[in-house]
Amino acid sequence: MKEHNICMFQFLLVCYVQYVACGDPELVAYYNRTDPAARQLWEFKNTHPEPIGLLTTGSGKLVDIRETVAINSDPFSNLYNVDIITQLNAERVPERVVHAKGTAAFGYFEVTHDVSKYTKADVFNGIGKKTPLVARFSTVLQSLGGADASREMKGLAVKMYTNEGNLDFLCINFPTYFYRDANDFLHFVHSFKRNPKTDLPDFTSAFDFITKRPDSFHGFLWFLSDFGIPNGYRKMDSFPVHTYVINNKKRERYFVRFSFRSEQGVENLSSEDAREISSRDPNYFNRDLYNAIEEKNYPAWRLEMDLMTYDQIKKVDYNPFEVTRSWKKGTYKTVPIGRLVLDRNPDNNFAVSEQSTFSPARLVPGIPGPIDTMFRTRRQSYRDAQSYRMSINHNKIEVNAPKYSKNYLRDGKPPVGENGRDAPNYYPNSFNGPIPYVDADLPKERLSLLESNAVDLEPAATFYNDLLNCQERERLANNSAPLLAVVPPFMQRRMLKLFTLVDVDLGRRVTESLEKFLRTPPPPPPKPLIPSEKYYKQQQQTKKKKSRNEQNKPTATEECYRH
Repeated sequence: MKEHNICMFQFLLVCYVQYVACGDPELVAYYNRTDPAARQLWEFKNTHPEPIGLLTTGSGKLVDIRETVAINSDPFSNLYNVDIITQLNAERVPERVVHAKGTAAFGYFEVTHDVSKYTKADVFNGIGKKTPLVARFSTVLQSLGGADASREMKGLAVKMYTNEGNLDFLCINFPTYFYRDANDFLHFVHSFKRNPKTDLPDFTSAFDFITKRPDSFHGFLWFLSDFGIPNGYRKMDSFPVHTYVINNKKRERYFVRFSFRSEQGVENLSSEDAREISSRDPNYFNRDLYNAIEEKNYPAWRLEMDLMTYDQIKKVDYNPFEVTRSWKKGTYKTVPIGRLVLDRNPDNNFAVSEQSTFSPARLVPGIPGPIDTMFRTRRQSYRDAQSYRMSINHNKIEVNAPKYSKNYLRDGKPPVGENGRDAPNYYPNSFNGPIPYVDADLPKERLSLLESNAVDLEPAATFYNDLLNCQERERLANNSAPLLAVVPPFMQRRMLKLFTLVDVDLGRRVTESLEKFLRTPPPPPPKPLIPSEKYYKQQQQTKKKKSRNEQNKPTATEECYRH
């Protein structure tokens, strides 16, 4: 009864405070027309009614109020001035080549089903177990400041802080990738990025790459379909794409493809709606995620794994390790694992979103990982990219640091943390430095994979015929036409041939849509706003005054005689 009275008192107190706070009509109107993202500074002021402390320089020196004004002062003796000017010059880090624009949130992973039969990974064992994590969402091709609702792949990178080390999943919102040969990565990125001369997007190079590497066509159909523009990060599924090897405590090996399924449901945007949203709010995806978490509408995803045994995977009539195709229905079973929930926005986005580093190489016991060539290349390249952006010690940045870490890595650019303190800095040693353990549950056999480089358009045909309805197929064709219209005629013919090879109906639809688009007159030029006559009169007066001053100015000879 006492606890009930306390809870009731707290409820009434909250209601009273809200009633008093909302008594101001201007404040009520402000709350009604804004979202949590727009009110962030106002909310900070509410939670901090007094200044949070005294202003200091980066080295901790207290700043006198007279130092906050540089006018008529000696900037070299004003340490506050030196501090802020030099900081501004160096506060940016190199932009990611891909996945540059993004946002991040903290949350947890909770195990909901017993999967100990398949993997011994501690993070996935024990129903009800919760593991903290950070997730970063991103657009793949957009630079910093780009539009969220652009047609392209979207990324989800997850870092789980497990008791056995960090476990990273790097996902996209398509269950298939654009290429399978690691040597194509640079060329794929260059072809879809900006033209090196015009610095403008150029689909001539993108279509050229696709027709030269037709195994990328399956992923490109996902790109052109409704799935190319999800309705925000919360309403898309995400896939790590690779086929992972996992093992249990009996050394039994299984092959799985993980999937994060949105509990908010999957929603996509039409090209028209995406253009309207981008013109109104280029940060639509980031804002939507932030507001949902602030309003305690925590987004969640179900983690599942499509699974095959060792015997099953040897009998399928396709390459189950190929990242440019999906597994065929009927060849696997789906096993639920748990839920990913995001429940907290970072206090500082740069410290988390920009400084977080993810790598598919970060695995844990029980998940040895994929065995395809593409994955082996990614294991190395991601570490190199992170060392370039954030220094070799990126794993010592707070957002990347594992729960437990003992190693012989020393020195380098900050942060170095405790830097191993006074422990031995070499291995092996006789002085009780950290020692390795023995994973007795690893399967005895080592698997190797030889892959064919033959092109198979069946996955693209399956996507078009089995996953899309009639309206979705028509929109895919309509989305293709504006991109094809601006490329050379020979490139159009090559692309139309590829569409037709996938499916005759697809080729016909795209051809008809392109012909219709080419007959459509271009939009009228914009109507510019011309400045008023006052602007030009002011310019003329300024020019006349400058001319008079020039006429009255003495010549160099006159100036010499004057002196």
